[in-house]
Amino acid sequence: MVKVVIVGGVAGGMSAATRMRRLDESAEIVVFERGAHVSFANCGLPYYAGGVIEDRDELLLQTPESLGARFRLDVRVRSEVVSIDADARTVTVRDLESGNTYVESYDELVLSTGASPIVPPLPGVERALILRDVEDVDRLVGQMETARSAVIVGAGFIGVELAENLRHRDLDVTVVELADQVLAPLDPEMAAPVADRMRQNGVNLELGTQLTRIDATTADLADGRTVPADVVVMAIGVRPETALAKMAGLKLGERGGVAVDDQMRTSVPHIFAVGDTVEKHDAIGDSAALIPLANPANRQGRLVADVIAGRPVHARSSSGTAVVGVFGLVVTATGWNEKRLRAAGRPYRAIHTHPQSHAGYYPGAQQMSIKLLVDPETDAILGAQAVGGDGVDKRIDIIATAMAGGLTASDLADLELAYAPQFGSAKDPVNMLGYIADNLRTDSTRTVQWHELDTLVADGASLVDVRTADEFAAGAIPGAVNVPLDELRDRVGELPAGDLVVHCQVGQRGHTAVRLLGQLGRPAANLDGGYKTWDAGRRVNAPATVS
Repeated sequence: MVKVVIVGGVAGGMSAATRMRRLDESAEIVVFERGAHVSFANCGLPYYAGGVIEDRDELLLQTPESLGARFRLDVRVRSEVVSIDADARTVTVRDLESGNTYVESYDELVLSTGASPIVPPLPGVERALILRDVEDVDRLVGQMETARSAVIVGAGFIGVELAENLRHRDLDVTVVELADQVLAPLDPEMAAPVADRMRQNGVNLELGTQLTRIDATTADLADGRTVPADVVVMAIGVRPETALAKMAGLKLGERGGVAVDDQMRTSVPHIFAVGDTVEKHDAIGDSAALIPLANPANRQGRLVADVIAGRPVHARSSSGTAVVGVFGLVVTATGWNEKRLRAAGRPYRAIHTHPQSHAGYYPGAQQMSIKLLVDPETDAILGAQAVGGDGVDKRIDIIATAMAGGLTASDLADLELAYAPQFGSAKDPVNMLGYIADNLRTDSTRTVQWHELDTLVADGASLVDVRTADEFAAGAIPGAVNVPLDELRDRVGELPAGDLVVHCQVGQRGHTAVRLLGQLGRPAANLDGGYKTWDAGRRVNAPATVS
């Protein structure tokens, strides 16, 4: 009979424990959890804080009693493992209720200690809250009962979720973010609509600055301004919780997480690690990465149980697919973004589209924005982002699945996806990305990016807007000449000499114009994503006000 000790519950730890029981009824399985709850919906914490989830008990998925009854697990909450003796195969445990310590033996040990929130050493920071477990959200809800304002430090996934939910509680919310955009996994032009939506819903965004001090009811910014702050929540990010691993002599990786192989084995025999505490293998960079997401943690928990049970399984690389809701917007990403590719010096090709969520003639279609990043040599998909309403999550999941299956960007054109007018289009937005990728791969068209346009114009290129006169009058890129697409054949002689860049609203008419002009002896490039993408990029650092 094997004895498995698991340190830490929630996603990775409890997935390992329950899977282990399903595989081996005779195993002795002990779970130590430092907190009061071993299985809870941590991704639901912001929504309980905002009152969207009304019943606190809905967050509590399992209890030690229920896990004992169904899976015969020995779950001990408020029990902190303080040291590991790898040679003796024992752990020392402190009972946080009594303060007593004792020693527990193991045959196989699984560390699922997670990641801890980053809290900078600011004056007054002891007043700031974090949001990691149920006790944290209880403290937040308690403070909100008498609060009128809140400051959230960090505009990542948790930060923007909290901003929405605290606005739902009618608090005046300020989000302070050191970067010049919200949601770092997005590129700037994709993040701009998210920032717009947050401001439209009353969130004060302080981008490109940081907190320097927290006082009783206010907080100071680096530029000297003060913002109201009855409640302060730190949502800067997390780092792997590795103190126990380091004490046990486990090797850490280059990113600071526990180093594991593809069977979740650490550098010390009979000790495994899973979840947010470990480094994953990045599917795009073929390197170590920190990816603190629920899906990989759950998958690794199941996998480590399989390994302990003797099954020949191996972890796959991770692309970090994620989704967040922001005041009705659905925001998604997978793989690498353009910023990261440029920083790594890796060649790429970018594609922007702005399709409808389903057939435009069927009521209720919503526009979305999609960005696909492609290796120009191999046509491999390097990453994608999508922002919009209905159907955005479906599209990013299709792309993430295509990446996992090794499909190229051009292969997306051939995916046979479910279609009815209320659900999609005969040429689904994912198919359209494949068509564009194939056009670029075969040199059927040439595109330029929104951030390249100023340089091209400065070097002498002329910009031709092929939208209608009414569209042009409603808003145009400075210096553009308006020649509507339907008049282009007859007016080609009016176009300026030299290099041409054409654009429309979202890119589709621009592509048609490029094909036409090329056959009329005037080669041109299409502004990828059209006016809509250029406008979003232009607004990244523009001054903005709160509605």
